[in-house]
Amino acid sequence: MASVSPLLLLLLCSYHSVVAHAGDGQSYKVLELNSEAVCSERNAISSSLSGTTVALNHRHGPCSPVPSSKKRPTEEELLKRDQLRAEHIQRKFAMNAAVDGAGDLQQSKVSSSVPTKLGSSLDTLEYVISVGLGTPAVTQTVTIDTGSDVSWVQCNPCPNPPCYAQTGALFDPAKSSTYRAVSCAAAECAQLEQQGNGCGATNYECQYGVQYGDGSTTNGTYSRDTLTLSGASDAVKGFQFGCSHVESGFSDQTDGLMGLGGGAQSLVSQTAAAYGNSFSYCLPPTSGSSGFLTLGGGGGVSGFVTTRMLRSRQIPTFYGARLQDIAVGGKQLGLSPSVFAAGSVVDSGTIITRLPPTAYSALSSAFKAGMKQYRSAPARSILDTCFDFAGQTQISIPTVALVFSGGAAIDLDPNGIMYGNCLAFAATGDDGTTGIIGNVQQRTFEVLYDVGSSTLGFRSGAC
Repeated sequence: MASVSPLLLLLLCSYHSVVAHAGDGQSYKVLELNSEAVCSERNAISSSLSGTTVALNHRHGPCSPVPSSKKRPTEEELLKRDQLRAEHIQRKFAMNAAVDGAGDLQQSKVSSSVPTKLGSSLDTLEYVISVGLGTPAVTQTVTIDTGSDVSWVQCNPCPNPPCYAQTGALFDPAKSSTYRAVSCAAAECAQLEQQGNGCGATNYECQYGVQYGDGSTTNGTYSRDTLTLSGASDAVKGFQFGCSHVESGFSDQTDGLMGLGGGAQSLVSQTAAAYGNSFSYCLPPTSGSSGFLTLGGGGGVSGFVTTRMLRSRQIPTFYGARLQDIAVGGKQLGLSPSVFAAGSVVDSGTIITRLPPTAYSALSSAFKAGMKQYRSAPARSILDTCFDFAGQTQISIPTVALVFSGGAAIDLDPNGIMYGNCLAFAATGDDGTTGIIGNVQQRTFEVLYDVGSSTLGFRSGAC
């Protein structure tokens, strides 16, 4: 096992969820290390009785519907991109973001150099779904992102360059009987947040443009067509999306992006009447297994631990929550709730959870105390609580639980605690900076975004 890289070690590991109690009174979980790169069948069951569910997979793993011919990014590359995304989100909320009495993420100051129309970095997006677009439906495999509103796919004509090479064929509007370009006079065009005026100079078709935090851009015609989810009965007629004809800065092979944010252009907002303005997903524990994305519900919050959803009036894209404390080894750290006053964005596209420095320091110290049997290892990029697991076939790690406002506690899966050989948490710039709950910590939970009732929920062991 000493020859296996720390990243591959984590991505392909399996685990025991049994909690053991050591002589020091702390609780631990065992993480078994497995180097087999195969797609395994795991139970991934949505709580929804009436919603629409599609399979969700890691885009670089053996279960991916679009196996990449390109080399998987290294851990260092992913963490560098992750830091760019986190910084971009945090700049949007400014250094002194706070939660007001109504429970909303309140933006009080934003740098004029970071307009809210920009999306977050795409290079960190790791999870994909396959949907049908047009009539007849053409399969499109797209990354999902709770930090984006505008959905888009690459459309013909789109030569390479300026478009990137994708695995399947480009979506061809001319071959879809239900395709329509959105006119400049339409209300949907006026809603777009973009740098241009939203109108083509000669054809009067609405034009969209999105620039992401890593500098990549997509531009084209804002359009409507039929979106097919899990079956013909789950068709979304008149779905608004960007038909991309010009792009820069992308190195992906997926067909586009599905925005799950809270803005007017997102899939969630567009399907609110049909699915009740709620959705959930389960991110699998490793890249070798599958999860799901569900629109709608019907099962309520039974089986979920819930906390109040926080929103920003100025930046409606993001969904937030407020941490109250953290427990390590079954013991809460006793952090003051004021440490988490800025709130935290719950984001599917950020990998590593960002905590206020006071909270991260306490977590790191407590975790190290429970890992004395392992030698420390050098820091890796943004991760500085690292260990030497050379020669190990399984490791024992202290349990970690996130305690949200109202006392809702989620006991993280072992794959949601470690990233490679390091603790999967990092510190923000200061205690006043907005935190982020990353996708590593969300693994195996069905994360419920009930926008209509302003509720976030977590159901353990869903995939």
